[in-house]
Amino acid sequence: MQIRALREKQVFARLTLRQMAIAGMLSAIAIVLSTTVLGYIPLGIASATTMHIPAIIGGVLEGPIVGAFVGLIFGITSFLRANTPLFANPVVAILPRIFIGVVAYYVYRWTKNSAIAAAAGTLTNTIGVLSLAVIFKYLPWQVAAFVALRNGIPEIIVASLLVTAVVKSLKKAYNR
Repeated sequence: MQIRALREKQVFARLTLRQMAIAGMLSAIAIVLSTTVLGYIPLGIASATTMHIPAIIGGVLEGPIVGAFVGLIFGITSFLRANTPLFANPVVAILPRIFIGVVAYYVYRWTKNSAIAAAAGTLTNTIGVLSLAVIFKYLPWQVAAFVALRNGIPEIIVASLLVTAVVKSLKKAYNR
């Protein structure tokens, strides 16, 4: 009886079958990326990631709930494969990743530009993780700034190119 009342008040988000399918496929891609070198590209002092790209695509194509869900999967896989104390902290490993697709969705909705949305989603990940790393005293701010510049710029470029290509192709397929 209470569940029916909650549903009638629209407390539960309603996802379409397509949104659930896209969320599942992008989550599977995120899991595969997390187990291969393609998800975390080692660069010496840190790793550049492509793991945020499925969350951005989910947010841009299917909305903030799908983007948040795929980002959550990214965060959980990051936490589970943690090889440093930084990512063994669930707040650092998971929380910023939930917001990647959400931010990408709203930036895309505002600008109608998937490259800008990809840059915003990437910055959400980079700034969120590194800010929490400084707050929790895993990194001094100078090191965090160095990592942000060294990894963040290439991640933004790669994400912008890939997200633009994927979103353009899928939007074309959707409109058939």
